[in-house]
Amino acid sequence: MSAIANLKLIEFKPQHASGAVFVRRRKLADKIAQQISLASDPAYAPTKIITLTDENGNEQRREVAKRIKRWWVTNADGSVQLTIRYGSKPVELAKGKNAIELSSASEIASTLSLISDAVIDGELDAALVVSSAFGRKLKKGAA
Repeated sequence: MSAIANLKLIEFKPQHASGAVFVRRRKLADKIAQQISLASDPAYAPTKIITLTDENGNEQRREVAKRIKRWWVTNADGSVQLTIRYGSKPVELAKGKNAIELSSASEIASTLSLISDAVIDGELDAALVVSSAFGRKLKKGAA
């Protein structure tokens, strides 16, 4: 019994990270991880499974490559402009600024990992709220 007495005992209350803010953070962090993989390995191609129906009505499952767009563009002078996207929209990182300028493509993965840490810490929560509200505004206005 002395072994248990030496432990700090508490009531089990798991902290669920299932609120809307945590879902946005996790979604963006997953997409940033994909971009890090794409920057590190140009041959990176994640796959998804699709179901095809042939002319006889038989369904076949096939694994195909997902289409992933790069979030960066290389300029003529060799510098790189990197955007962070939530869905298809660039996230505004500062007032009126939605891109990061890098001196070369070799800095992309390290910059994305820094941004991933910032997302997990909640530094971009306000910008994610604005980005995620964009589609809802359009839907409400149409009704």
